[in-house]
Amino acid sequence: MIAVLAAAAALALQSFNPDISQLGWLSGHWRTDAQEQGWTEELWSGAEGHTLLGVNRTVSGGRTSGFEFMRVAADEQGPAFYGSPSGAPPVRFAMVESRHNIVAFENRAHDYPQRIVYRRDGDTLFATVSLADGSRPMSWTFRRQP
Repeated sequence: MIAVLAAAAALALQSFNPDISQLGWLSGHWRTDAQEQGWTEELWSGAEGHTLLGVNRTVSGGRTSGFEFMRVAADEQGPAFYGSPSGAPPVRFAMVESRHNIVAFENRAHDYPQRIVYRRDGDTLFATVSLADGSRPMSWTFRRQP
């Protein structure tokens, strides 16, 4: 039984790769389809230097209605996402999952969101924020821009 648990733990560790340089798939200019209520875009730098820098903007009624400065970098506690909505001080979300074209971050002490997940499928990027248990999700579907 102990051997089975040890093997399962080893497999779990193999599937979690906290190397930020592996997140280059997130880089680029991403935008939701324009709709009556507006659109949202995210621009992400490459992962060079083990840091990704990002900015998010939502436009409604022809005006910017929200923005966020974002960063994925490692500190003494490990890799993390830092979000600064509307220029507020950054909030840290620890990287809890990283595998081919998916990354997840969590901060269970934060009010909302507590979990941030990015997943890429070709030229489509999916972003979901929620509570840590997955409840109260909000999602965006972004398309790569030229």
